[in-house]
Amino acid sequence: MKPELSEKEAQIIKLIAWEYTSEEIGKKMYLSTETIRSYRKSLFCKLDVKNVAGLVRRAFECEILQVG
Repeated sequence: MKPELSEKEAQIIKLIAWEYTSEEIGKKMYLSTETIRSYRKSLFCKLDVKNVAGLVRRAFECEILQVG
């Protein structure tokens, strides 16, 4: 089942998958580092994962991320 994600949440997942840090994501999206950390925590809960590896794996399973 694909979770309901906002455009911002989907963009943050993509940037995490590209190995951007919270600080880099914040600068790119014009948000504070704390806001990005908050989004990350929320995404971990929404996708029921414990870490970034799980987040990326689940994003592929839910077709939030795609190869190519």
